[in-house]
Amino acid sequence: MSRLLARRWPWALAAGAIVLAFLASAIRFGSSSPLAARPVEAPAAIESLAERRPNLLFILVDTLRAEHLSAYGYERPTSPFLEELAAGGIRFERHLAQSSWTKASMASLWTGRLPARTGVLRFSDALPPSARMPAEILRDAGFRTVGIFRNGWVSGYHGFDQGFELYARPSARPLPPDLRRENPTISQAGTDTDAVEMAVEFLRLNGRDRWFLYLHLMDVHEYTYDTESALFGTSNLDIYDNAVRRTDWVIEDFVRQLAAMGQLENLVLVIASDHGEAFGERGLEGHAREVHRETTEVPLLISLPFRLEPGIALRERSSNVDVWPTLLDLLDLPALEATDGRSRVPELLAAARGETPRAEAEPAYASLHQRWGWPTGGDFTHAVSLGDLRYVVGEDADRRRVEEIFDAASDPQERINVADSRPEDLARLRGLVERYRELKPEWEGGVKTLEIDEMELNQLRALGYKLP
Repeated sequence: MSRLLARRWPWALAAGAIVLAFLASAIRFGSSSPLAARPVEAPAAIESLAERRPNLLFILVDTLRAEHLSAYGYERPTSPFLEELAAGGIRFERHLAQSSWTKASMASLWTGRLPARTGVLRFSDALPPSARMPAEILRDAGFRTVGIFRNGWVSGYHGFDQGFELYARPSARPLPPDLRRENPTISQAGTDTDAVEMAVEFLRLNGRDRWFLYLHLMDVHEYTYDTESALFGTSNLDIYDNAVRRTDWVIEDFVRQLAAMGQLENLVLVIASDHGEAFGERGLEGHAREVHRETTEVPLLISLPFRLEPGIALRERSSNVDVWPTLLDLLDLPALEATDGRSRVPELLAAARGETPRAEAEPAYASLHQRWGWPTGGDFTHAVSLGDLRYVVGEDADRRRVEEIFDAASDPQERINVADSRPEDLARLRGLVERYRELKPEWEGGVKTLEIDEMELNQLRALGYKLP
């Protein structure tokens, strides 16, 4: 942490808390969109984006399932602000997380490497110091780098703080009286508003510098909503949608505050997620248990310092391992090392010019160690998506091997297993997974193994996870 932050941060945060709380509660009712003031520019402006030297805001909404966003065609109005952001920006329509558990997924997102190559597969695994992270690249390019997180799986203890000048969990304030938290396994305090207020105070002190800000939000994971966002009913799915609507408001409020501070004029804003959420589609609820579409299809939205009319919708399959190769390419910064992902800027530019996208489908992978919360035992569930096909292989409750193939072209919800009737596809997709299983981490010094103390375990248990 810099000397400036060390001297001024705690006092300034305390002094501004009341004012920021008022703004957060009042600004929601503004009449015009904060995005409306952004100028409309031609798609060619994407190619010269780096010359503007924009700031970068990366918002990770934990547990955000793409198909529960109105921005992705959901029939409920869960995300009107994100829908507007996508309409004038870039939307990745078929985007895959690399796991359905936060730590494994985020390790892949930050490094651009598949889970088998990060080695972050169990609760005691951590990214090693030899992993070069995007924040390190941005810091070396002159950005002030700040990470504010509410999920303990991405704490610095697990290796995610590399390259950040400040990496911290916000102080948790008591819940407002009209707020509801309906996930019965959650016991941690605070809301995403705490993270936003901390971010605003940082920018108030340091916003004249070039900055990269990472916010990891948790209200959707915690099924947190208020009386104003209680729009959709009382089932688990309804309450989840209520939480998504409230988070959409929280993000809009934050963007309004950025606009009022003059920070929206030269900003690249990214909305991403680590995994989705299941609602009994295959007899399972929640996440971190399988890697079907419910828990791995996530959003990726990019809003530039200008509006595109129309916005770009990228239909080609993409993955979280592509996120930072793409962003670093857009900003004309050095690439990550030895990634499994790649920059999607060529496809973006082709789509912006109205050109036919590349026809060759590439495999996209997701995997989860079935006993990630235990030090030994268990096997993996793997998935590979190729075009409209998704192959999932794992074990059932009786430790029997189960193989499934779903064809989204004829079965968009991927409920009908056609593996028995598609022997050629089964052999081809099985081969892709077998080759994936042969991948190994290549970090200098190897994967870091943690000795997690009881305090850290209790903080993770507060997120609702069962740990030894």
